[in-house]
Amino acid sequence: MANIWPEDERALFAEVERLADQFEPRLCDVYAEMFSQVIARAIPGQSATALVDRYRRIRQARPFAGDPLKVQRVFVLSRVTLGADVAVTSVILDAAKKLFENARIYFVGPTKSWELFDADPALEHMPVAYGRSGSLADRLGIWPTLREAVTAPHSIVIDPDSRLTQLGLLPICADEDYYFFESRSYGGDSATSLPELTRRWVEEVFGVPDAKAFIATLEPAGNPPDVTVSFGVGENAAKRVADPFEAELLRHLVKRESSILIDRGAGGEEAARVERAAAQCGGPVRLWDGSFAGFASQIALSALYVGYDSAGGHVAAACGVPLISVFGGHVSERMLERWRPAGPGPVQVVRAESPEATLLHVIEALDERKV
Repeated sequence: MANIWPEDERALFAEVERLADQFEPRLCDVYAEMFSQVIARAIPGQSATALVDRYRRIRQARPFAGDPLKVQRVFVLSRVTLGADVAVTSVILDAAKKLFENARIYFVGPTKSWELFDADPALEHMPVAYGRSGSLADRLGIWPTLREAVTAPHSIVIDPDSRLTQLGLLPICADEDYYFFESRSYGGDSATSLPELTRRWVEEVFGVPDAKAFIATLEPAGNPPDVTVSFGVGENAAKRVADPFEAELLRHLVKRESSILIDRGAGGEEAARVERAAAQCGGPVRLWDGSFAGFASQIALSALYVGYDSAGGHVAAACGVPLISVFGGHVSERMLERWRPAGPGPVQVVRAESPEATLLHVIEALDERKV
């Protein structure tokens, strides 16, 4: 496979992310027109025109008309990012479990995401290695193996706008067996969150009215903390509030809570920030060094979660844990509306501003007992 425009790959994928983050229905066509040409140049035998024509067909939500008891396998594709796999993919998994009682239901994606669901006996894992920072050749190179793995008799594929198919552009099975949730356009101009839009889509397509986000981890819970905290930003530095916000937030929390657990993160700059804030806060905090799935199990048992817009907030929302989400770095108001955490418990979204203003709003949320 040719490595198309290697000097421009970073800019290419940045543009793809920018288009997706707008959540503008018209930009879905722009993306399809642009990236279909990239795929056609990278994969011999692929036609940009044919890819776009297929995309226009499969993007239309259509009700499942078959007999669910005759479906033998359901392949649910990962969104690849942890937060999206909780907020979106898990809702689809929940619907699939409720409808396809005789089928083997596969979560198709990275192991790190699968660990959020691996305690669920109704689910199986089909591992797919996909790096968000990989080259174009690496990202597209999974396609032949993925297509072969999910093409099976009496099977369907449910694609929640997955990176594995480059947001639905790569054909991996027959159209009649493929159900595509175009999360970037579904809901139009509404202010509805992605978990709720996903629930509406699975009700429209599969007739399941009560699907919801969830996690099911094998990680031991240990001693649950009062408060779980994450300063992870998912490689998006624009989400972060500048110093001294993190240390001051921890300083305030240790004055009112007896047990605080903060995720050290994936290492590097994030771990250094967490360690620095913990050292400066003037009180005892515990640092979590294990897997994200393990931290998710701690979030589920805590009384409060505080963090930037990230996977931890979606876990808290799915588990009904009261939470404060500090939300910044969004490129549009609709991005904030779509990605804000939503679940059965109380959720307070604080817009990221200056360190002083953001801390004040978080303290107000705590004092008013909104969470």
